[in-house]
Amino acid sequence: MISMTDQAARKIQTLLAEKGLQDGGLRVKVVGGGCSGLTYKMDVDQAREGDKVFEHAGARLVVDRKSFLYLKGTELDYKEELMTSGFSLRNPNVKRTCGCGSSFVV
Repeated sequence: MISMTDQAARKIQTLLAEKGLQDGGLRVKVVGGGCSGLTYKMDVDQAREGDKVFEHAGARLVVDRKSFLYLKGTELDYKEELMTSGFSLRNPNVKRTCGCGSSFVV
């Protein structure tokens, strides 16, 4: 299971409304890259056959099967702060991250 906070759900709904994708969700992928080997990629997208879809407060999170292996137990959050704003993932599977925090190892 992958969960999301209320703040993340609200932001997903806002993004989907801006893009006109009423049946879509936020796709989270794990891809190769970065100095530690893996990195996250996010985009608004429609669910495809074989995807896992997680819902909270009317918002959808879409994850392909391969990425789900790396994301089990993760929580998606969204923060708006003075210096930075954006989604963040609290992934219990991560063993270490790189110095810049953009890539990880499981």
